[in-house]
Amino acid sequence: MDNDFNALALTGAKQVSQILTAAADLAIVLGTNGTVRSIIVNPLIPSLGRLDHWKDRDIRDFLAADSLPKLDVLLEAGRTGEKAVAEAIEVNHVDTGNTAAPEFPIRYSLHKTASPDTILMLGRDLRPIADLQHRLVKAQQALDRDHQTQRDHETRYRVILKASRHALVLVDVASGRIVDLNAQAAQVLGADADTLIGSAFTQEFDGRRRGEFIEGLVLAAADDSRSGVQVKTRRGKLDVAIHPVVFRAAGEKSLLCRIETAPGTGTIAPELSGMLAQLFRDGPDAIVMTDRLGKIRSVNDAFLNLTEAASPADVKGRSLSDFLSRGSVDLKVLTDNATRAGRMRAYVTRLQGAFGSQLSVEMSATHLNADGVAGFAFVIRDISRMESMRDTSTAIVPNPGPVSDDALRDVMGMVGSAPLKDIVAATTDVVERICIETAVELTHNNRVAAAEMLGLSRQSLYVKLRKHGLLNKGGRNGG
Repeated sequence: MDNDFNALALTGAKQVSQILTAAADLAIVLGTNGTVRSIIVNPLIPSLGRLDHWKDRDIRDFLAADSLPKLDVLLEAGRTGEKAVAEAIEVNHVDTGNTAAPEFPIRYSLHKTASPDTILMLGRDLRPIADLQHRLVKAQQALDRDHQTQRDHETRYRVILKASRHALVLVDVASGRIVDLNAQAAQVLGADADTLIGSAFTQEFDGRRRGEFIEGLVLAAADDSRSGVQVKTRRGKLDVAIHPVVFRAAGEKSLLCRIETAPGTGTIAPELSGMLAQLFRDGPDAIVMTDRLGKIRSVNDAFLNLTEAASPADVKGRSLSDFLSRGSVDLKVLTDNATRAGRMRAYVTRLQGAFGSQLSVEMSATHLNADGVAGFAFVIRDISRMESMRDTSTAIVPNPGPVSDDALRDVMGMVGSAPLKDIVAATTDVVERICIETAVELTHNNRVAAAEMLGLSRQSLYVKLRKHGLLNKGGRNGG
């Protein structure tokens, strides 16, 4: 070891200076009292400026206030001969007389010397690292800003897509697959949005080939055709027109397709579906949904109140005819007319409760056929309070026709030429004929059903039909 120190001692001052500058950007020989005894600046770091004026001055004069405690701990350890707590310190130098670098950070490594009151400090300029950190921070901030901007654009895009009243679908031209769509478009296409995203846009329409279809949409977008591309949806069989707009994003072509349904095939908005569900649940009128045979599928609370049923389970699966006073006759009249015309309005009958009570009600029926499943919807309104105010001639849906009008004019012509007794008798005949004609028409000339509806025996109905000249009217006599 002594030979190594002797060899180092033979090294000249110039060579030692070169070694120190090669090992550090700044080398300081510092006394334990803080006096700078010698200072060497690496000539390859001209940005540090000239620091010769530090020699024989207290290094504290060139340190920032936050760096002084670090140096004091180091010097105290040097004076007492104890091992320094830290083998390296980072300080900020402040030198107003150094125009090249009035303030710069240095990281010093500490080394003992042969003299107990002298410390060798080898420093590295931290400005390149600080500059790199600063640039990294700026890059991170830029990334954060870009990410925030992207999130803002994404949010605006989502809001616009959701708030739009049009059915919109975003399609990738290269793959032909759906990238995104709004709820209106999903409803038109007849599937859930999550299911549709990623699927081939072409397969949502009948009789279309992928390549030709996508190419046709691109050409239609270029032509700016107002009529759009006419297609039929695969699931709902809706006739729709697609109005495409082509654009390029991130080097890839995309299509924004606005889908318009043909007049009369509009879809129900999601918010309207919720309102209809609330109307069914909370509406004042009884609503019953049945299958095509009249078996009850669903009812609301208003129907349960009218029939005095405890819960929907008590009525589901039963025929609606079980709750009608004329049973299957009423149900058949309602379903036959609804099937033939699509709906039937204002049919008056009596509704039977679970415990035998009866109410006068007015019913309407609508024939339903969704996704190939047929059924009926009935709306039932309690009219028992109005029963005394209703005209007997309108208790059943009137459709008197020209014959009853002529009869009424004949009756009115009797006033002044016939006694009141004869006029009342003639009026009774007119009303009777109107009721019989209406019953026959509602039952499609089913004489058995008409007789039951009127509360007559079959023989009595035939007598009255013969009396009013209606026996041969209609196509079938129902037996």
